[in-house]
Amino acid sequence: MTRAVLSLGANLGDRAGAIRAAITALKDDGLVARSTLYETPPWGPVEQPPYLNAVVVVRGPRDAAGWLARAQELEQAAGRTREVRWGPRTLDVDVVTVTEDDGTPVTSDDPQLTLPHPRAHERAFVLLPWSSLDPGAVLPGKGRVADLLAALPADEKLAVTRWDHLH
Repeated sequence: MTRAVLSLGANLGDRAGAIRAAITALKDDGLVARSTLYETPPWGPVEQPPYLNAVVVVRGPRDAAGWLARAQELEQAAGRTREVRWGPRTLDVDVVTVTEDDGTPVTSDDPQLTLPHPRAHERAFVLLPWSSLDPGAVLPGKGRVADLLAALPADEKLAVTRWDHLH
């Protein structure tokens, strides 16, 4: 059994519907907790609409590669295509961390699945939902999620806004 933190994002079509469908599908995979939805500006060099983002914690009999395969299944179910790097998408599911039951973090340098996620510590759209979900969370090798979030520039944190209560 492992515990994984997954980051979900969507900015095409029914953004909330795509994320909620993925979260519903993850109930069969050992969904432990989910954040509310947050709206965030797009990240990267490609002009595109804003994202909705959420973070979930799952626990089940998968290894890290198994969580990646499940993430890709969820993306495919939402009609994800990979035409432009950092481009718009119907659903993006990133494996942020995987931890063994004894608390040992799984690390990987594989280009297909780098663990922990190599840029999670600098992305408010991952840190804010994760911190709200689990205030004591730790990103292996980087520190407490709340501290990493506090260290980000104020404008990046302010750009991530709760969405659930607006709709």
